[in-house]
Amino acid sequence: MSRVPSRTTVAVLLGGWSAEREVSLSSGKACTGALERAGFKVVPIDVKRETIVAELQRIKPDVAFNALHGKWGEDGCCAAILETLAIPYTHSGVLASSLAMHKEKSKIVFRAAGVPVAESMLVPLDEVANGHPMRPPYVVKPVAEGSSVGVHIVLEGANSPVTAVLAERAIFGSHAMVERFVPGRELTCAVIGDRAVGVIDIVSKGSGWYDYEAKYAPGGSQHILPAQIPADVYRRCQDLALAAHNALGCRGVSRTDFRYDDKTGDLIVLEVNTQPGMTGTSLVPELAAHAGQSYEDLVTWMVNDASVDR
Repeated sequence: MSRVPSRTTVAVLLGGWSAEREVSLSSGKACTGALERAGFKVVPIDVKRETIVAELQRIKPDVAFNALHGKWGEDGCCAAILETLAIPYTHSGVLASSLAMHKEKSKIVFRAAGVPVAESMLVPLDEVANGHPMRPPYVVKPVAEGSSVGVHIVLEGANSPVTAVLAERAIFGSHAMVERFVPGRELTCAVIGDRAVGVIDIVSKGSGWYDYEAKYAPGGSQHILPAQIPADVYRRCQDLALAAHNALGCRGVSRTDFRYDDKTGDLIVLEVNTQPGMTGTSLVPELAAHAGQSYEDLVTWMVNDASVDR
């Protein structure tokens, strides 16, 4: 792939109006700086529902770097706008983004591709709050959010269901995904283009699981890279990350999250992130660096990879 000329105008789409706005602002700021250091002409755009199309038409960027997270930015909606305007863009296309964002529908694709996932079901929110929809331990999460927004863990022996979801209807909508809790370690693996890159073992502090604070607060988690796991498990993580990426039809960069029970050997895919974080504490830049690719090299590669009809 030939390098995009350094004076290429890149519009970095950041912010937006999802529950992950603050994370996107941080990702977008980091990407903007890296792209500028790489020599590109960069125009950051804090995406607003009412003005994004007009701004893109005014700026006429050569490439749109999608640094949005969550609904409307990561679920194919933004990609659809860019496809309509025929602006080359980074990350996955409309269908792959939409499928990956909907955790329950993505599992249908994963199962068909032989990718192991945890048992789960969609349950009306009132039923989640009124009684255990599944024998504990289980996890309650929004079916189409990221960054651990709205996630609740119900431990074995819990007497009460998760009543807090009733106050979180804006995040959950009408239903929640209830998923069998898989104990063990949190692993993650990036795919860049057509290769799986590294495996990180995430050791969370504070709550003990990889929640929002562990993801984004400085010192909230420890990233062990390369993960200290058996070699065959390491390779299987990479193989499954690539299989999940390809099954959904992802493009560019993605990150697949796993749970690994080192007592039983169970390894399951939790989800594929088509717009993985690019903040100072994010995993994909760390994985790329471990593979010899600097932050500037990574974002330059992503701009080169940009296209329409993804």
